Amino acid sequence: MQLLLEPFEADVVVRALVAGMIAACLCAVVGCWVLLRHSVFLGDAMTHGMLPGVAVAALLGGSLMVGGLLAALAMALGVALIGRSSKLASDASIGLLLVGTLALGVIIVSRSQSFAVDLTGFLFGDVFAVRTSDLVVLAVALALTFIAVVIGHRAFVAVTFDPRKAATLGLRPQVAIPALTVLMAVAMVASFHVVGTLLVLGLLVAPPATALAWARSIPAVMALAALIGSAAVYLGLVVSWYAQTAGGATIAGVAVLMFFVSTLLSQLRSHWRRASVVAVSACLVAGCSGGGPAPSETSQSTAAGEDEVAVEGARELDGPLTKLVIVDPTSGDTAVYDAVEETESAVGSFGAITAVDGDGRYVYLQTGDGATIVDAGAWTFDHGDHYHYFATEPALVGTLDIPVFSAVASNSLVAVESAEGPVAVLDYEKLGERTVEPAGLSLGKDVTAAVPYGSRVVTVTGTGRMQVIDDTGANDLVGECVNPTWSKASRRAVVFGCEAGAVRVTGGEGDLTVTAMPFPPDAPAQRPQQMDHRDRADVFAGLSPGTVWVLDSRQRRWTTIAVPDAVAANTAGDGSVLVLHRDGSLSSFDVNERTETARVPLFPGGVPEQGPQPVIDIDSDRAYVNNAGAREIYEIDYADGIRIARTLHTDVVPGLMVEAGR
Repeated sequence: MQLLLEPFEADVVVRALVAGMIAACLCAVVGCWVLLRHSVFLGDAMTHGMLPGVAVAALLGGSLMVGGLLAALAMALGVALIGRSSKLASDASIGLLLVGTLALGVIIVSRSQSFAVDLTGFLFGDVFAVRTSDLVVLAVALALTFIAVVIGHRAFVAVTFDPRKAATLGLRPQVAIPALTVLMAVAMVASFHVVGTLLVLGLLVAPPATALAWARSIPAVMALAALIGSAAVYLGLVVSWYAQTAGGATIAGVAVLMFFVSTLLSQLRSHWRRASVVAVSACLVAGCSGGGPAPSETSQSTAAGEDEVAVEGARELDGPLTKLVIVDPTSGDTAVYDAVEETESAVGSFGAITAVDGDGRYVYLQTGDGATIVDAGAWTFDHGDHYHYFATEPALVGTLDIPVFSAVASNSLVAVESAEGPVAVLDYEKLGERTVEPAGLSLGKDVTAAVPYGSRVVTVTGTGRMQVIDDTGANDLVGECVNPTWSKASRRAVVFGCEAGAVRVTGGEGDLTVTAMPFPPDAPAQRPQQMDHRDRADVFAGLSPGTVWVLDSRQRRWTTIAVPDAVAANTAGDGSVLVLHRDGSLSSFDVNERTETARVPLFPGGVPEQGPQPVIDIDSDRAYVNNAGAREIYEIDYADGIRIARTLHTDVVPGLMVEAGR
């Protein structure tokens, strides 16, 4: 016990302990957000970016903290500006600015012959030289940071996990994100006297990273990280006292070591739980089976290397983007509207456009006898049990010599159909290279509908013959779909609309199964010619005169709802269907009860009968309805009583619209 207390008999060590514990609490509060927002590399760049500001402040006789704070904020601003205007990935822009600012700082320092000692203290810290004024600065920074985090907690959580929802809830992500950056800079500047700028990242990241393995809520992670960071400060000072090592570096080293020890204990805990479950299960099986063989259980895992999906020229994101491709049908003016940033990027003008359709990334503009293909610049890659999200710049891809009416894509193929005529299967990856190229699969001339199913394509002829085609040839499927009218893909199936109802195609790598879903006997005589749905969902919605149709393809159940003035309909597959009425109102119907549950006015004066009709594009938590006359797009929170979350104003007339990125 004496060995643990002896170092703190000296006042300088006690002051170092107090300073280190305050810095640990400060870094725990801010570091939690750094980890959750995946901003560690940005934090590293900001610590290096402080050097020019500190150097200039020292040479001019000013405050080192003010100089460092301004330089760190300038680094963050530079990263944001380059990230928006450059085609480089964010890590590349951060790396370039990191090297540039560090070089600038060294150049400034080299102009002063007496700066070497101060620079060493700045880079690596001098925890034993902490003064009372430094303690005051640390305490004030901790108090202000704590107040800011408490006040902005709701906004910080929303902007960290869903910036779009933060915007729709009025939480002002354009303010919350810079506020988090300022808090990061304050924590670094206030703490660099303890561990130095090159090591402050260890105190900022290691304790919260350690806490994440043991706590689940954000406040709990912050509190536990503060305890872990304080323990690292105490142990680091004890080790430094007896080993005669640098105090700041030892504190940072202990913090990182605690992370690895914690990770090891967490893994052992996980394996111990799994082993306990297996042992208990084995005992139960053995006891219940009277000594018979236990059933085997297989688990599927993915190696780290197998999870990497790289797309040349694109940057991977932490979550999906929402891009709305809007088109003026008269002039062909086309733009991509970013629903998170509320910014609009013009793509071009392509003459009169009669219809549009999208496959999740690419949008196909029907122009007379052909189609123009536009890259929306955002998409989701389905990797089986999880997703990857990518973004690039919106751009024109090329043209196609058939008027595209419908487009459905997998990760490698895209099938495009015309209203009457040929079907083409394109190489999806080549489209990313701005090349419109056939995939090399041979489709019969009588094929009128096709949908990719992984690396294969399921096709239907007008007479109802169904086949699955791959690079080895075509194989007939047991089932038929006479006079196909529409085709869609869910995450695990392909669905075609037919004369007598619909069919669902499912299966793995082997044989595919066709399941018929006939119309109910009492269904209206006029049937839907087109169905919509939330991308990858199994529930579809469509219209015929006076009727809304809903198909749950997994349950093989059709539901019809009488709505005489319906203009558009769509569903997220949550048991409700959204319907836009001719009078301009939007309503939500309970599918099972066939009753209206909510209604809100959208279009003042109603929906005009002339021209392209509005659509309802829907994703996992929002729906979008375009109003060409007002140049507005309404964002609807359909899970909250179809609340109008935002009204988005556009430069291009949004007569035609399709969502991408989700």
